[in-house]
Amino acid sequence: MGIVAGLDSAPDFTRIVVCDADTGAVLRQGYAPHPVEGRPSDVDPQAWLLSLGEAAGGGLLEGVQAIGVSAQQNAVVPLDAQGNTVRPALVGGDKRAQVAAADLIDALGGREAWAQAVGCVPQAPQPVTKLRWLVKNEPDAALRTAVLLQAHDWLVWQLLGRPVRRTTDRGGASGTGYWSAATGAYRTDLVELALGHQAMLPEVIGPSEAAGTTPEGLLISAGTGETMAAAFGLGIGLGDAVVSLGASGSVMAVHPEALVDNSGMITSLADATGMHLPVVTTLNAVRTLRGTAELLGLPDLEALSELAMKSTPGSHGLVLLPYLEGERTPSLPHTAGTLAGLRRESMKAEHLARAAFEGMLCGLADALDVLRGRGVEVRRVFLLGAAAELSAVQAAAPAIFGAQVVVPQPADYAAIGAARQAAWALGVSQGTLDPRTPPAWQGAAAQILEPGEELAVGQAVRQQFVSVREQTHPNAFRP
Repeated sequence: MGIVAGLDSAPDFTRIVVCDADTGAVLRQGYAPHPVEGRPSDVDPQAWLLSLGEAAGGGLLEGVQAIGVSAQQNAVVPLDAQGNTVRPALVGGDKRAQVAAADLIDALGGREAWAQAVGCVPQAPQPVTKLRWLVKNEPDAALRTAVLLQAHDWLVWQLLGRPVRRTTDRGGASGTGYWSAATGAYRTDLVELALGHQAMLPEVIGPSEAAGTTPEGLLISAGTGETMAAAFGLGIGLGDAVVSLGASGSVMAVHPEALVDNSGMITSLADATGMHLPVVTTLNAVRTLRGTAELLGLPDLEALSELAMKSTPGSHGLVLLPYLEGERTPSLPHTAGTLAGLRRESMKAEHLARAAFEGMLCGLADALDVLRGRGVEVRRVFLLGAAAELSAVQAAAPAIFGAQVVVPQPADYAAIGAARQAAWALGVSQGTLDPRTPPAWQGAAAQILEPGEELAVGQAVRQQFVSVREQTHPNAFRP
């Protein structure tokens, strides 16, 4: 079919990959940081266009027939009736909106009401919560807000020359807090609840539809959020879960239907293919490892991993409940971490190091069990993040998760997913691809780890963790 490009506008940079539309082979790449210092909560979206232009320099897009756009999630761009930004985009985690989240939960009647309405409970980063914050703190800007776009919506709109029609996709819409993945419809009453009045929302188009064509004849696909684009770039499908190891952790899986979870532990997102991406988040993942490394006076996580490998599965009876900043899964927002099983023979640095890795992985296994408990099939687990390369993680993860573990080679999977979406839309427009079946690109190059004979040992480690968790926090966790 030719060549396509995927553009990933992340919080700090823009990365562009140019790919063969048939195979997905990456032909060339571009990169540029956003001209923004640090990670502010307010960003002029023009910064995204400036880095896009720089990343695309040197003829990078020459010969490209279609572009897909992936962008950071949770960014909301408020526009006035003329399409101009009312204020800078509200981006990032935005802890300043925590009070607004609590206000919204109460205003609708509690967590269950939100879960039933849109498949998620408001959190500080979400667009719906940022709208409530805007009303409380910048009422004039809130009053002038007539149109609401997310980062990828705004970029697509700019690439198309700011047409009257504004679009988004299911994946991006599902993270707003005012669109339901279960019904496939906006809840405009929730926009009014948050913003105080109605606003125009972008049209939600299908996964293989085009948002439009530039004056130069370049096809622009629907675009999507970074999470959905990365899942699409990895090529995950039914039976696959993705565990992302950041300071906090997230577990998501592909499922044929939206999951409504009244506890609020599951966030019900849509993916970039027409399926669903239920997500469970833990507040503590790699921060557990970093804290333990500092406690033991170690310079980095590699040194902590080497030390942990000198211990044995089960950490000589030591169990770390890694709830260092409270926890979301299980819901223990005000608790602290717990170290159990201290005996004279277990009081060695290598056992504590191993307990940190096992505690982190068992916490993520709890999150996996939330999904399994709702009928989500998990046959293999994709492990993402720099910590996935650590030997102590790779040694313990398959047996603790009870599944094959796939560690993909590092790559910008969000940009690759955006390019794959572009190839899909291009193929549909040319009549060479089915709108229900994405292009069959080669999957990510990866290391495959099997539980093998260690499965029983890993499950014993897991049971040891569960016993301590139940003793310390009875009935806090019901997957």
